[in-house]
Amino acid sequence: MIIKSLTLNNFRVFNGVNDVELTPVSSDKPIVLFGGLNGSGKTSVLTGVRLALYGRAAFGYVMTSSQYQEQLDALIHMGTGVQQSRASLELVFTYSQHGEEHEYKVIRSWERGKKEKLSLSKNEVLESSLSHDQCQAFLNELIPIGIADLFFFDGEKIAELAEDESGSVLQTAVRRLLGIDVIERLKNDLNVFLKPYQSQAIPQKIKKEIDALELQRKEHERKYDCLINDADELEKPILAIIDLLKKEETELMSLGGAWAATKAQEEAKVKELQLSKNDLESRLRREMEGGLPFALAPNTLQSLVARLEEETEVKRQRAFLTEFSKFQTQVLENLSGDYDAKSSAREALEKCLSDYSEQTGSNSQEDIQLDLSDRETAKILHQVQVLAVQSKKEFENLKAELKKVEDALDNAAVAISRAPDDSRLSNKLEDISKLNDRKSKAIMARANKLNIAKKEVEAAIEISRKVQQLHDKYKSEATVTEAVVNAQNTNLLLNDFAKKLTTVKVRQLEDEFIKSYQKLARKEDIKISARINTQSFDVELIDESGNAINRKELSAGEKQIYAIAILEALGKTSGRKLPIIIDTPLGRLDSKHRDKLIELYFPNASHQVIILSTDTEVDEKYFNHGAFSEYISHSYEIQFDAETKSSKVNEGYFWRNQRTDDAVKFMEVL
Repeated sequence: MIIKSLTLNNFRVFNGVNDVELTPVSSDKPIVLFGGLNGSGKTSVLTGVRLALYGRAAFGYVMTSSQYQEQLDALIHMGTGVQQSRASLELVFTYSQHGEEHEYKVIRSWERGKKEKLSLSKNEVLESSLSHDQCQAFLNELIPIGIADLFFFDGEKIAELAEDESGSVLQTAVRRLLGIDVIERLKNDLNVFLKPYQSQAIPQKIKKEIDALELQRKEHERKYDCLINDADELEKPILAIIDLLKKEETELMSLGGAWAATKAQEEAKVKELQLSKNDLESRLRREMEGGLPFALAPNTLQSLVARLEEETEVKRQRAFLTEFSKFQTQVLENLSGDYDAKSSAREALEKCLSDYSEQTGSNSQEDIQLDLSDRETAKILHQVQVLAVQSKKEFENLKAELKKVEDALDNAAVAISRAPDDSRLSNKLEDISKLNDRKSKAIMARANKLNIAKKEVEAAIEISRKVQQLHDKYKSEATVTEAVVNAQNTNLLLNDFAKKLTTVKVRQLEDEFIKSYQKLARKEDIKISARINTQSFDVELIDESGNAINRKELSAGEKQIYAIAILEALGKTSGRKLPIIIDTPLGRLDSKHRDKLIELYFPNASHQVIILSTDTEVDEKYFNHGAFSEYISHSYEIQFDAETKSSKVNEGYFWRNQRTDDAVKFMEVL
């Protein structure tokens, strides 16, 4: 199989028509690389392929028709200012059957709220005779989804398999791979065939008991059908009540119900805001009583500070002169010698004093007006230069907060004033309350019907189980025809065949797993082998000494390598030649494991490998250099526009906004 192209039209994050060519340019370049940041739409490509092929089954769990329709509606593109009403997927692929290759085109389209349409063309001829369900059945037979799960997977699938310690995920994959689920269905069909023949050997008393049980079963089934019909009928009045409720609530809103609904909240909010306002006003008053006044006359206070500093300096100089005079007198009195020596000393001291007075201006007779002590001066300076600045800043902050609170109070007052009087709304609220009571009772009545119906069907199932047990009890005593004998022998043969097939395929799976794991693991792990339990399907890793390795102790990256090796082994064991599509596979790997996967797994995983990567997984080193780059057929970059909330697929990659040479040649050939 080769996926030739995929067209995404208004699908998820993709707006408009996005055509993507997926055919590799040659057999030695199997890789088609998509690059995109998280949220850009990489997973939408994988989802698009799976949905185009499998429809409802692509989502991995059983859906009702209404649930599937809701899921399809959610997949229609909704961007900024854009709400599309329809979407479609077109997948073109080739598939070989009985030595002949055919080209198929699948188109799956849908409109919001309407059932999807599915068309299938083979070799450009529309299979118009096939209905929707027949087209889907044909696709399911062509590429069974259980097989496709081994080839089209994402990081979550890898993580699920990596963390699975019970073996249930692997068991499901192997059962689908071997077709054991088909064997089980065949066995059940044979049991249905055998049941009437087996009853021939059953004693008359037991036959009567079975007949009575069958009557009871049918009665339970009849009651179940009646109850389900009653429950369906009860759904209509519930929907009618819901419509009435919507109408009443709309009228309530038109009367101001929205404001009334928030009136109590606004009133409570006013109380809190009033408390905040009182607190802020109290704090503002404290600031006004404290250091704030010093900040109100900055020029005057600056003059005061200058005057205090001048007076402090004058007093310091005068104190110095007084002390100097005392020192001069003491020096002259103690100076011994003749008169000339004393005279010279006096002149020298006076000269020093005169020079000091000229330099400092200490001869000034300026009056000291304030005459504050050093302590008082320091206190005033601290108040003016520190406390006043802090107080002004705090005052401005408190004033801004008070303004916000007052604005909020005004807004709350407006909201409260808009709310109508309770008396205007009381009748409407009473009507809504009565409708809600009716709705609750109707829903409860429907739920009771469904609960009773559930009990009836459970009773019918239990009776069927009892009937089967009675049939099984007398199965060996049946005297039946040759056809019945053959059916019984076939049943036994199917059991034996399933066991032997499982054993053979599990051994083959072990061999393929060991090859893959040793290829992808680090050098120190290449001697590890594996053993798969044919009953539980749990994989046990064995080291070179024959000891079991606890998988819980493996790192996240080692578990991921283990999971990828399992998936590759399952794919090779299936014998199918399908493309590999893998979404964000490298997130949990260290550099060594990443190198192994990039260089050894991707280039050889399949004849067509579609990789959906972020810029941190297949990075510039891998894209432009090394062995991996030589296997890239062509690449695309999914670019997300934050303004329109939509993505487009462009040729190139993060570090190359043009096609590779091979891709250019390929497009020219087309």
